Amino acid sequence: MLPVWENRTEAVIAGIIYGKEVQEMSKASEYEAKTEKLILPILERLSFELVDVEYVKEGSVWYLRAYIDKEGGITVNDCETVAREMNTLLDEEDFIPDSYTFEVSSPGLGRPLKKEKDYVRNMGKKIEIRTYRSINHSKDFCGFLKTYDAASVTIETEEGEELTFEKADIALIRQAIDF
Repeated sequence: MLPVWENRTEAVIAGIIYGKEVQEMSKASEYEAKTEKLILPILERLSFELVDVEYVKEGSVWYLRAYIDKEGGITVNDCETVAREMNTLLDEEDFIPDSYTFEVSSPGLGRPLKKEKDYVRNMGKKIEIRTYRSINHSKDFCGFLKTYDAASVTIETEEGEELTFEKADIALIRQAIDF
């Protein structure tokens, strides 16, 4: 449901704020897509996998981040190799007019499941789900990934109970880490 404003001034201010958010989101998507197109040939040549690309503002600083992985895990040297090649391409293409910091990183152990390949990789593995709202007095769930589709995820708890979540209700889904 769209908000209702008391007067024209509130509506104009909201339009400016919301309009800017939408503009920054589409700008971010455009930069991420262009970055992905540039980085994929480098990663394919090195037999690395692109996990994700993000263009985000943290405080007053913009960051363009590429998360990469490979069989056996990514090293600092791997990240440095990719970053050096990408920095050259980013300087040549110069498609981001803002000042930003480019980073290449491993996705880490607690990386979220975002793409189809993330779900395939974690099928049958123990995952954690955090929901936006409480379901049966809880927001945190853990179980083994049983099935998924475009709209939902089903896990089986250690007690053998199957729980299905709508993806729209999931704030975070990632592989569980047992220490």
